[in-house]
Amino acid sequence: MTTKNHLIPGETFFYSDKSDISQVSLSDDEINEKYKKGEIRIVTEQARYPLDSIETMLDSQKYILNPEYQRRKRWNNTRKSRLMESFIMNVPIPPIFLYEVSYSIYEVMDGLQRLTAIYDFYKGKYNLEGLEYWRELNGRNYQNLPEQIKRGIDRRYLSSIVLLQETAKSAEEADFLKQIVFERLNSGGEQLTAQETRNALHNGKFNQLCIKLAENDFFRKMWKLPLESEGEEKLLESEPYRKMEDVELVLRFFAYRHIANFKSPLDKFLDDYLKHANAYSDETINNLENLFNETINLVYSIFGDSAFIPPKEKRDNKTPIRIVYDSMMQVFANNIPHKEILLNHSKSIKSALYSDKQLLHLKEEKNRLLFDARYNNKKDVEARIKYFQNFLQSYIP
Repeated sequence: MTTKNHLIPGETFFYSDKSDISQVSLSDDEINEKYKKGEIRIVTEQARYPLDSIETMLDSQKYILNPEYQRRKRWNNTRKSRLMESFIMNVPIPPIFLYEVSYSIYEVMDGLQRLTAIYDFYKGKYNLEGLEYWRELNGRNYQNLPEQIKRGIDRRYLSSIVLLQETAKSAEEADFLKQIVFERLNSGGEQLTAQETRNALHNGKFNQLCIKLAENDFFRKMWKLPLESEGEEKLLESEPYRKMEDVELVLRFFAYRHIANFKSPLDKFLDDYLKHANAYSDETINNLENLFNETINLVYSIFGDSAFIPPKEKRDNKTPIRIVYDSMMQVFANNIPHKEILLNHSKSIKSALYSDKQLLHLKEEKNRLLFDARYNNKKDVEARIKYFQNFLQSYIP
């Protein structure tokens, strides 16, 4: 039985891990000419904003707090408060980075958390807490600070570096240069996950689809994530959610539909697939959205919250397993036409598959465990898909 997936019209992708590593040869004169032409050169200017002007700035709607570049991590009140404490003490604060989308309209590329912390403080949205050197100010907000402290904060500045509009000659070049800046800005400090980087560098309509599909209630329940209806604060308590692991799981479902073209490393495979899928037609994207939702609903109808969690003796951690999800989802997606038959056998399917505590002990050639996350190349994934295909086949006439 083949592991080839049933692709829908327009769902194309061919992945190649080949990269051009050849050395480009140019003479010194040619290199100097390239530099004079300003190729791949960022045009910037610097600005300083008094802190008491930031509230008005953001209310002006001239500063786009662009979520494409932002992670789901949010500063809590302690971290916001310590930023304000740094201003009180005149500790140097790194500049924010803006991109001039059009004249006097700016996109916030880096520094959203700093801007919103200052904005919220002036709006009185939080009280200071967790201060280390000005503990006597804990519990106060901007409005009830001592007058000298307020004046001291008001006269501080937030620096910015602005990438000017003339940096790029086209929208495509602008996106390319912004990606370069974003990558370099985030090469140090708090490391981004692979999916956080994808979200920033390869945002598009397919990336937005993955974010949308990750809100599916059944999907959230099976991955032990808070539901969207529980609110953002509850969601942000979940580390997998903050790191966008849920969005990557959705992306993996679609990328593994092209397992025939899979080559390691997985992260590059996902990167390239997302870039390619962002160009899918609206019709193809709509069909893929329906396929994901149908597959999730079918899996949940049969396995409930325990999907992707095979039983194992003395296994206390009831965490879903990615390699089970990856292969099981492919097989159920391919069998959507037999949905009613599978639902009619749901009890026996669940019982037969998960009553055997040896699922995680299954072995393949060379005595390797079939469901061992250390083995995740193309052959391993295909072997796991084949296992679930053979299992389901006994229920389908």
